[in-house]
Amino acid sequence: MEIKVLKTEADYYEALRSLEIVFDAPADSIDGDKAELLSILIENYENQHYPIEAPNPIEAIKFRMEQMDMDNNDLAKVIGYKSRVSELFNKKRGLTLTMIRKIHHQMNIPYESLVAD
Repeated sequence: MEIKVLKTEADYYEALRSLEIVFDAPADSIDGDKAELLSILIENYENQHYPIEAPNPIEAIKFRMEQMDMDNNDLAKVIGYKSRVSELFNKKRGLTLTMIRKIHHQMNIPYESLVAD
């Protein structure tokens, strides 16, 4: 089993192809160990070369609302005022600490997504 640090795009794609071959291997096998190591190397390479930035807080709220089949009235119940929802979505008002806490607890949106720039 030859596994090496991924330094180039070619190394990355080769690792992806190798992972496809051993992906379904049992965890307690040599191929399972190889799959785990390749996964770690691939994740590290992707984090360095293809970072995913945190979403805009308003977009994160809208996305979660869609997932929860919520409308603006439902969000108003979470943050307290219907007019605040309109102001938030029209970027006339920012999220307050109280809103962030309520949204986090009631909609299960990570704090990191709600406080991003």
